[in-house]
Amino acid sequence: MKTTPLKEEKIILDHIDPIHVLGSHDKHIRQLESAYPESSIAARGDIIFIKGSEEDVNDIKKLIEQMILTVERKGRLTDFDLETLLLMTKSDREVEAPSYLSSEVIMKTTSGNPITARTPGQKQLVEKHKHNDILFAIGPAGTGKTYTAVALAARALKEKRVKKIVLCRPAVEAGESLGFLPGDLKEKIDPYLRPLYDALEEMIEADKLEFYIQKKIIEIVPLAYMRGRTLNNAFIILDEGQNTTHLQMKMFLTRLGIHSKAIITGDITQTDLPSKTQSGLISIQSILQKIKGIDFVYLDGKDVVRHKLIRDIIDAYEKHDAEKK
Repeated sequence: MKTTPLKEEKIILDHIDPIHVLGSHDKHIRQLESAYPESSIAARGDIIFIKGSEEDVNDIKKLIEQMILTVERKGRLTDFDLETLLLMTKSDREVEAPSYLSSEVIMKTTSGNPITARTPGQKQLVEKHKHNDILFAIGPAGTGKTYTAVALAARALKEKRVKKIVLCRPAVEAGESLGFLPGDLKEKIDPYLRPLYDALEEMIEADKLEFYIQKKIIEIVPLAYMRGRTLNNAFIILDEGQNTTHLQMKMFLTRLGIHSKAIITGDITQTDLPSKTQSGLISIQSILQKIKGIDFVYLDGKDVVRHKLIRDIIDAYEKHDAEKK
């Protein structure tokens, strides 16, 4: 019986503290060994030795190079960073091309942390928005659609490529009606718009954000408030687009004025509309698919950047729905 020859490689950790790559007590090396049980990975001083099949060794070498890049760019390597890289490699996606590590920094948070595309789907969103005035980002919860879109809008405002940002959501959630909620209009709509505030608060200093909102340089409004407007020199985001009707989606898209961009995000598997009402986000895919300047990005469970169990939950629901059909 012919045995597959083993390949050996070594990586020298030049100009970098080995503990940042190896982890405390070599815990990152143990993570790699768990992911590639048929390979041997050992660290001695500032040298990492790899031995295994050619395919495994090539993967591990690329992963370690990306781990080094992470440390160089962020100053640290978290368990989540390593988990993301492992996930992308194990799902047969190339590490270098789609990895958020090779992506541009969109902007920095108020605490100084860089915001970059963290998954292949997010990177596609960032790249496609450069070449299209209307972009749809469709995918499940936790894939960073809204956060990435808000970061792109905040950067455009900071760089003076637009004069204002308009963020909106349809006020349809879990069957609730605004009329039955307590408080004045602002108190009624704030819960629907809270995720947009949360994202902005991470990207713009509190006093500046308050100034922008007071001067209506940044508007955060329910979708109904968009009717009859034409928005020039603006970056417009429609979040939770799956909860728009066919006519509401048409109304929103026709608000776009000159020198403006729009990103529409949503999860077509989580529609809160009445059972016989078709989602505008579902119908629009066939209507606008071939128009130049409009494009679609589809994110999936592999793009989830929340708790790792979210991926498993999404996969379980998809399997359940497929079996029902």
